[in-house]
Amino acid sequence: MAKIAVKQIFEVSKTALMRHGAKEWIANHVADAVAKSESVGNRICGLYYLESYCQQLVTGRVNGTVEPVVSKPKEAAIFVNAGFGFAQPAFAKGLLDSVTQAQTFGVSTLSVGHAHTCTSLGYFTEQIAHAGVIGIGFTNASPMVAAPGGKTRMIGTNPIAFSVPDGNGGLAMQFDQSTTTVALGKITMAKAAGESIPQGWAVDKDGHPTTDPDAALSGSLVSMGGHKGWGFGLMAELLSAGLTGGVISRDVKSLKAPEGPPHDLGQFYILIDPAVGQTFYDRLYQVIAAVERDEGARMPGQFKKPAEAVDVPEALWQLATRLSSV
Repeated sequence: MAKIAVKQIFEVSKTALMRHGAKEWIANHVADAVAKSESVGNRICGLYYLESYCQQLVTGRVNGTVEPVVSKPKEAAIFVNAGFGFAQPAFAKGLLDSVTQAQTFGVSTLSVGHAHTCTSLGYFTEQIAHAGVIGIGFTNASPMVAAPGGKTRMIGTNPIAFSVPDGNGGLAMQFDQSTTTVALGKITMAKAAGESIPQGWAVDKDGHPTTDPDAALSGSLVSMGGHKGWGFGLMAELLSAGLTGGVISRDVKSLKAPEGPPHDLGQFYILIDPAVGQTFYDRLYQVIAAVERDEGARMPGQFKKPAEAVDVPEALWQLATRLSSV
């Protein structure tokens, strides 16, 4: 492992993206997402994706120069057409309008359509919360999940993220989780490391539980809580595809493949102004106090602080620096 400053991760990522065809302002947003993921230990959404970003910029699978187009199909509903570009700059283009609409009407929505995978969904809802508004986000992904009792992959890991402002510019609570027992990236990382996976993460192609990552990748992941997680996954599917014009999971191709059609994914966000509840912050801090009375308990994300430097596998860092010097 190498100890790398998060600022250096940002600079190397930004340079790599620009050298493979991204405009500077676009590379800036994507590199920020990479660095922030690394800073909170979310390696799956950090440098792990940098090589595929660069490869797909070169092949045209993702457009690194397109200008997202913002429209308002209805009051308090903002839509951003990412134009088959990255999700991060598209979201940034629509964020301010969406926050303003939420503060005006109490609730607003932000739909990002025709975008590249957003990787860390919490990266986006966190920005909503830092603007003083509650943020709920949904997206879908390539098919990896069969219905409980089924064998055919129908939906992706389809994460849901929820971020709550603390009333002082910070976060009181945040979670960002797949609707499967585990994120797909943890299985691919286990495969790369030659490790087995825990029972209950996945089933093989015949629907039998497996601890073999290869068998899991040719089978399907398991929804968290069985039918309950399946329901949440379908909710994320319908909102992120149906309200953005993005493709359904069944039609999403491998996200990290260098070549192929654009991801064409959607992300859907609900923004809620805490002021509509009048007692929101009073109740929030009552809940926090109640949780903290139980020793060892915490609100999700409550004590997570970004690190200034993180451990990065030597081979991964060497790859990142090579990509930035091409």
